[in-house]
Amino acid sequence: MTLARHILAIDQGTTSTRSIVFDDAARPVATAQSEFAQHYPEPGWVEHDPEDIWRDTLATAREAIEKSGVGAGGIAGIGITNQRETVVVWERASGKPIHNAIVWQDRRTARLCGELKADGAEPDVRARTGLLLDPYFSGTKLAWILDHVEGARARAEKGELAFGTIDSFLLWRLTGGKVHATDVTNAGRTLLYNIREQRWDEELCRLLRVPMQMLPEVHDNAHIFGITDKSLLGAEIPIAGIAGDQQAALFGQACFQPGMAKSTYGTGCFMLLNTGAQALESQNRLLTTPAYRLNGQMTYALEGSIFVAGAAIKWLRDGIGVITSARQTNDMATQVPDNNGVYMVPAFVGLGAPHWNPDARGAIFGLTLGATQAHLARAALEAVAYQTMDLASAMIEDGSARPEALRVDGGMAANDWLCQFLADMLDAPVERPVHLETTALGAAFHAGLATGVWPDLDALAATWTQGDLFTPAMKKAERDALAAGWHDAVRRTL
Repeated sequence: MTLARHILAIDQGTTSTRSIVFDDAARPVATAQSEFAQHYPEPGWVEHDPEDIWRDTLATAREAIEKSGVGAGGIAGIGITNQRETVVVWERASGKPIHNAIVWQDRRTARLCGELKADGAEPDVRARTGLLLDPYFSGTKLAWILDHVEGARARAEKGELAFGTIDSFLLWRLTGGKVHATDVTNAGRTLLYNIREQRWDEELCRLLRVPMQMLPEVHDNAHIFGITDKSLLGAEIPIAGIAGDQQAALFGQACFQPGMAKSTYGTGCFMLLNTGAQALESQNRLLTTPAYRLNGQMTYALEGSIFVAGAAIKWLRDGIGVITSARQTNDMATQVPDNNGVYMVPAFVGLGAPHWNPDARGAIFGLTLGATQAHLARAALEAVAYQTMDLASAMIEDGSARPEALRVDGGMAANDWLCQFLADMLDAPVERPVHLETTALGAAFHAGLATGVWPDLDALAATWTQGDLFTPAMKKAERDALAAGWHDAVRRTL
């Protein structure tokens, strides 16, 4: 058993990078956070500068360790969780990226995905990866970089370039360029990884024209990936856990039993349902995805991805000035007795599950002269619950057990009105944990398992503490009427 009993979790998200030190009771003891710039070179394109991400990762990690008071020597291990599907290609010799990171929200490869679908490739891709051919995933973004950065393809074929999602890039930098690796949850989002055979797939690499020598090694989530370069954090610390953000949140919510579900409300919204050792094939265009792999044993999940949740609130604030802070939406939603027939379909970057329409665009329906700013705020919140309801219905139709409760996390989960409306529309209890930082906690859990801070899943489950419980209070007739209005609005959008 290790003497160091704290874990540093690096949570590298879409708009900010956060580092949190957790103690062995899974309580956050120090946090540091930094927002970074978003780049939109063309409509529908989204990029990040990987050097911004690296700088913020190092700065927040150092700050969190300092604030914690335990010093680098008190950190038993580091867990990394990351925005998934965001792609970096860098030079093995220098570690320098050859292009900005292309972000998961980016739609520039929609045409390529359309061509592959038209060629009949999707059923085979789906069978191997559990994914759909959509610009959301990493593989087509990687192909774009190889095709559009001068000399990149030739250099990749010579083995001079490395590909990774953000976790791999950070792991490379933290280990001083010694380790090029990832975990099953990030690999499983690339369109290049066979989730059933658990290996990089030659056929898929051929389809997307990706040289296999670029790809990282794939490991379990709780695994000693490498050791940090001593000069970075003041000590050599094992990097002992990696998981994509949504799978990390499922793990951090202690959803270890088949049928347990969580929904994370951040920029987007992602609902994952544990399906155990079975990779359930969805008939409703949900994703089949690795949830976690421990000691070589894979656990799978069904996932519904909603591209816009908190991003719609951000648009109300920054785009049209309806609110000055996200917190206002809770009070505004309670100022009006109902939605006054106003529905927002937040398809700002297309619609995700179960529609998967990259060309859909956002729309607001039902506006009358009686509609107010409060109705717009309420419509944005309601849309999050309606989309979650659609995902839950699709999961049940796919043969999963109806979740007994939904565990929620992410920034928007702090909104009481939203949590109650969610419970009403799902007709199921919504459980909100005491600590909402479950994504970072999931990464910490993996690192803690690998370093002996926690012995097993039972010990992890014992740390999960329910905060607020929201139980359904809406009558069926009202729920059905609201759902019908929503489905009509979606139909019109499509």
